[in-house]
Amino acid sequence: MVLDSLLRAFVDNCGFVRTTARFFAARGISPNFLSLLSFFFALLAGVFFFLSRKSTSLTLLLLLAGVFVCLNALLDGLDGLVAREIGNANKKGDFLDHVVDRYSDMFIIGGIVFGGYVSWEIGIIAIVGVLLSSYMGTQAQAVGLNRMYGGLLGRADRIVLIIGATFLMLAYPYQFPASGPLSFSFLGWAIFIFALLCNATAFQRFVYTWRRL
Repeated sequence: MVLDSLLRAFVDNCGFVRTTARFFAARGISPNFLSLLSFFFALLAGVFFFLSRKSTSLTLLLLLAGVFVCLNALLDGLDGLVAREIGNANKKGDFLDHVVDRYSDMFIIGGIVFGGYVSWEIGIIAIVGVLLSSYMGTQAQAVGLNRMYGGLLGRADRIVLIIGATFLMLAYPYQFPASGPLSFSFLGWAIFIFALLCNATAFQRFVYTWRRL
């Protein structure tokens, strides 16, 4: 999606983000440490999503989950910038970053699904779509093409959807429509969109790579 490219450009060019990256680099903070810390925040987000649905403190837990998703996204953007600031961008760091991103995706989405915001059937389809769309992007690079970030729904798009749905639920924590097979809360609708568009993105990337080969 266009949003994915825009956010990548924003992270690379935003003065505040670059200043923060220089701050971390000057203090010897490792990019790999930032990657692992971003995973820790994703883990916390997943736990709070899981606990929130059946808790009387739904608003507080959702707020914490949303904040931790934001921190995960921020550090995910900063680790690469810090690596470039200290001249330490390498394949090991890139590999770790992608592994952390996939585990982060699974904990965040898994927390929402196991929290009961959407049926497990839709959740599994969404998880398959997320994993396959990411795999298709890196597999294109593995067969000699450039890594693919394009398509209907990239990781930045997914993160923005989850953050938006989380904070919308603070204002309206109910399902809409009120009943029926497609009756979800904002978070449920976000996962439903993932189930559709992430699989479509995987197919898009497959077709693009196949044609280029």
